[in-house]
Amino acid sequence: MPTLRAVPWRRAALTWCVLAVTGCTSLAPTEGTLPEVAVPAAWSAGGGGTAQGAAATSLAQWWRRFDDAVLTTLVEQALRANTSVRTAQSALRQARAQVDVQSAGLLPSVGASGSAQRSRASNSTANTFQAGFDASWEPDVFGRVRSGVNASEADARAAEASLADVQVSLAAEVAVNYIEMRGLQQRLAIARSNLASQQETLQITQWRLQAGLTTSLVTEQARAAAEQTAAQIPSLEASLAQSRYSLAVLTGQVPRALDATLAANAPMPQPTAELALTIPAETLRQRPDVRAAEQRIAAALARVSQADAARYPSFSLGGSLGLRALTLGALSGGNAVTSALLGSVSIPLLDGGAARAQVRVQSAALEQARVAYEATVLTALQDVENALVALRGDREKLERLTAAADAARNAALLAQQRYSSGLIDFQAVLETQRTLLSTQESVATTTAAVAADHVRLYKALGGGWVVAE
Repeated sequence: MPTLRAVPWRRAALTWCVLAVTGCTSLAPTEGTLPEVAVPAAWSAGGGGTAQGAAATSLAQWWRRFDDAVLTTLVEQALRANTSVRTAQSALRQARAQVDVQSAGLLPSVGASGSAQRSRASNSTANTFQAGFDASWEPDVFGRVRSGVNASEADARAAEASLADVQVSLAAEVAVNYIEMRGLQQRLAIARSNLASQQETLQITQWRLQAGLTTSLVTEQARAAAEQTAAQIPSLEASLAQSRYSLAVLTGQVPRALDATLAANAPMPQPTAELALTIPAETLRQRPDVRAAEQRIAAALARVSQADAARYPSFSLGGSLGLRALTLGALSGGNAVTSALLGSVSIPLLDGGAARAQVRVQSAALEQARVAYEATVLTALQDVENALVALRGDREKLERLTAAADAARNAALLAQQRYSSGLIDFQAVLETQRTLLSTQESVATTTAAVAADHVRLYKALGGGWVVAE
């Protein structure tokens, strides 16, 4: 088992992926075993026992780290009431019930019966009364039934992981929609603030026009700028309403159910800066799609064993114990007791190669499951890398845009003051106002993007699952 020196968890996670695909660790499944991960000590440094469990719990409910009560309420409501979650929960119950169906094949079956018969021949009439129990059992000598049970159990675990995968995607979708809604609220407030400033500038140009200090051209330019900004407001209001409708439906409610709750503006939820640095690399393996892929390998492997066992003889034992008499009263007599015991064996001789072909079918399915597992691992690492790159880039962008917005705000204020004093022409005022509106909108959009990048990173790491019911 190769060891890794202490490196940032992102690089360790990438190394984990490479080792898994190349077979240098026990992560990739091998013949006859389920996939296991042997995590190097450097990866889990500082995170063992209770600390590791706490980290996993924190990742599972990552939305609480945004310290936004509304976001927490929306996510938890969606995890309870969303239709996709309820569908996945039903699928899990179905898979668990199928395990019980398969497990029943390991136990004897017992049935009770009773009958009454009246027959007539020539001038005589005869009655026959019968009651008893029948039992049968097929010993699972070669493990065919047990393999079927194992496959069903693996399917149930895969269904549980699929439910968690739905929860992961849903929690991220709710959070991204909520962040987008708060971003739209900020952009709407910015547009309205800039419109008010432009209307003040328009009023100044009108006063100057009346005093003969400027021309109608300047006044019309000011009016055009104000109208352009005003034209953005209805579009932003429509997008904001649509975001609220999306959140309502995601939480299992009618579209307008959250209008009152989300009407007031609130700050953009932002996670703490150290979030991405405190997650152990091993948590990547908690991704539900990775766990589901592992269980599909286990199910496929069990079905190979089941198909192979079908090539061998099967045995069965059967018996009955009952009462048989010509009258109801005679059923209680000792002479009415009847019993039977039967043993049988069935040996496949000629089936045209169907049994061997079925083994090949299941072996091919097993290989597909292994390839799908490797693809899932690669996709998981790609998702993490994409989220990290986007987060780093948007953080840098936001820092620059914040500085630009401060400068644009100062420039717009100075330009308006100097124009009021007649020191500069109106074109400079227009330009500074346009720049201010553009940079403020960019800051709001990028702030939302940084928060959404954190959400996508959590999703990439498999955060957002809850204990299956």
